Amino acid sequence: MNIENKNAYITVVIAGCILVMLSFGFRAGFGLFLEPMSIERNWGRDTLGLAFAVQNLAWGLCAVLAGGFADKYGSVRILLAGIFFYALGIGGMAYSTTQFTIISTAGLLVGAGIAGTSFGIILPVLIKLVPKNKQGWALGVGTAAGSLGQFLIVPLVQVLIETNGWFQTLQILCLSAVGMVLFVLPIAKYGKVISQQDSKLPSLPIGEVVAIALRVPSYVLLVFGFFVCGFHLAFITVHMPAYLTDSGFSAYLGALSISIIGLCNIFGAYYAGVASSTFSKRRILIAIYLARAIAITFFLSVPISTFSVLIFSAVMGFLWLATVPPTSGLVAAFFGTRYMAFLYGIVFFSHQVGSFTGVWLGSWLYENFGSYDGVWVAGILLGLLAAVLHFYISEKSYSQKLQIF
Repeated sequence: MNIENKNAYITVVIAGCILVMLSFGFRAGFGLFLEPMSIERNWGRDTLGLAFAVQNLAWGLCAVLAGGFADKYGSVRILLAGIFFYALGIGGMAYSTTQFTIISTAGLLVGAGIAGTSFGIILPVLIKLVPKNKQGWALGVGTAAGSLGQFLIVPLVQVLIETNGWFQTLQILCLSAVGMVLFVLPIAKYGKVISQQDSKLPSLPIGEVVAIALRVPSYVLLVFGFFVCGFHLAFITVHMPAYLTDSGFSAYLGALSISIIGLCNIFGAYYAGVASSTFSKRRILIAIYLARAIAITFFLSVPISTFSVLIFSAVMGFLWLATVPPTSGLVAAFFGTRYMAFLYGIVFFSHQVGSFTGVWLGSWLYENFGSYDGVWVAGILLGLLAAVLHFYISEKSYSQKLQIF
């Protein structure tokens, strides 16, 4: 059901954007804790790196579950549960002293929290509420909000770490996560409207929905292709600050790099969303993955400097979350919006398996070989592979297979 009243859906879009901004902003700043926490806890980078890798995997797995529950019971309960887990995980992270506790908090709890408050839940809400001709715009704005959070929050986190220490900074982030509840209220007003509309449609068992979707080759290719996006994003988010300090630069350049990525992706994600309403989503994704492979190749080919870091960050930023609007748009184009949260959750789980691989592989290679070079090269090859996979995707609708549209 779409809400034609402009003021009504704009209010929901703003609330959703703020939730995504905070959720993604907190998450993007976790890489800044890698070095100070590892030093104080006397851990290797692989300890906290494994926790962040598990976080991405938990995020992906919980996104599938959260999407299924959101499609059945509405998004508001999932958002509130996500906020609870997010705050509990960040708070518990500060008190973690063993590998088990840091994986449980920074990994499992935070991962579940992000799953309940990020794109997989917010974007389906927006696309269901806004008029059809505004759906591409809503996807672009909602995705860009995550980048705005990265741009604004990551430098603030670095300042807080420098002035208050990492322990108190985590406590501040915990309280800020609790405050996200305020922005669920506008969504709650219309959450029942969505649920009532969806409840009028025939309902299929989740297992049957999965079986039908996985028999669509284009959907399967989309699932595998999104693995590459997660590999790129998570590796750079977590390891870029440490990679730069290893190269002799200050910690502020690492924070600035992540922040610039967020700033440039505000524009990249927005225009990717707008373009997805007009141009081929498949071709947009092919161009993004090819451009990423080229950007990484040039970054490795030139001597590293402040200038090369800033240029690379800007280029990657423009491509960063630009994959989300066309990818989520393809899911809606394939199957409609009735099971969008769940079916996008499956695609996103592949993204998070890629995230786990990128973060863990970066940590493992660094601890064993003292270098991140192998992961950078893998990022180039995977970018080329993703472009090839998306070349074979067909953008036609398969909604009749679900027999509910």
